[in-house]
Amino acid sequence: MFLRSENRSPTILITGGAGFIGVNLSAHLLATTDARVTVFDNLSHPGSEHNLAWLEAQAGKGRLNFVRGDIRSAARVIEETKKADEIYHLAARCEGGQESKTDFDVNVSGTLNVLEAARCSGRSPMVVYVSTSKVYGELRSLPLIRETNRYSPADPSFRGVSERMPVDFYSPFHCSKGAAERYVSDYGRFYNLPTVILRADTVVGPRQFADASHGWVAHCIYSTLAGRPFWIRESGLQVRDLLHVSDLVEAIMAARAYLGMTTGKVYNVGSGMAHSLSVFELMMLVEQVCHRKPKIQYEAAKPGDRLLYVGDPTAFFADTGWIARRPAEQAIRDISCFWHANQAHMAHPAERLALPARRWRHAA
Repeated sequence: MFLRSENRSPTILITGGAGFIGVNLSAHLLATTDARVTVFDNLSHPGSEHNLAWLEAQAGKGRLNFVRGDIRSAARVIEETKKADEIYHLAARCEGGQESKTDFDVNVSGTLNVLEAARCSGRSPMVVYVSTSKVYGELRSLPLIRETNRYSPADPSFRGVSERMPVDFYSPFHCSKGAAERYVSDYGRFYNLPTVILRADTVVGPRQFADASHGWVAHCIYSTLAGRPFWIRESGLQVRDLLHVSDLVEAIMAARAYLGMTTGKVYNVGSGMAHSLSVFELMMLVEQVCHRKPKIQYEAAKPGDRLLYVGDPTAFFADTGWIARRPAEQAIRDISCFWHANQAHMAHPAERLALPARRWRHAA
């Protein structure tokens, strides 16, 4: 096991630390380590202020700093990276819309700012970048069989998409994520920075303020609990790789703990074929767990939609021993509990309650 040897507590920077994945990672680090954590976030996503307030309530005195900043500002990123021993780069523009220039500015230029700041700090901080399985594109080369409730691989021995699968960017958004990955890999190799890239598909769990364009699983569950209809694409037979956010946090911690093995590598992290679900199967499971029937409406598939994606976690397991442990039922229960405890903030977008204005103290 590789661990840093400093006697002092590590200083950690989490970009996008008030977002869905970031707030779960931040809370885990504050609860299980003695690290000082800086959350760097522009609070642009709905619910991020609420997440931050919750995180502040969990944090021990003096161990959490919040900096309201944008990764597109190189000067701000450099300032907050000066003392960082570890960087978890989660800030990104989520898929949606046609704003390709913004995708590039946030996902590519923003990532370059983080990497350049890490290089210039002289501390050689670890950089873990959470990317997306969308870099593999449509995956139309996978032979599939259409069954009653799902698409299945024609090859019964198929264990999921491995890292050997060539990337195949379908949209400008995918290009921005793929370019960011390339920068992370090559900065690590050329400037001797310890970098790790984790590719995930559908991350699910509590503290996600989802809507129809982002966080589709949580959006479906929230809509079901509220008695509202929601849309799913095409037949609902598309298969997805659901990964509980707590399992993803543990994967990030495994990459950190075994940095001697993981440095410079790209991994697919997911739950594997045995735990994959089609959208239709997921909706049946939501009905069982939540005791409410989803009100499903159907729409045409979006260009680039995949019929099946499941990541093969074999390589990451071999290097770290990590395996996803939480079933989809637990994710649905956790999402449901979060909704029940935060209904005022989970309202329909037209009815969303405004949070009180706050004055943010920028970390020195």
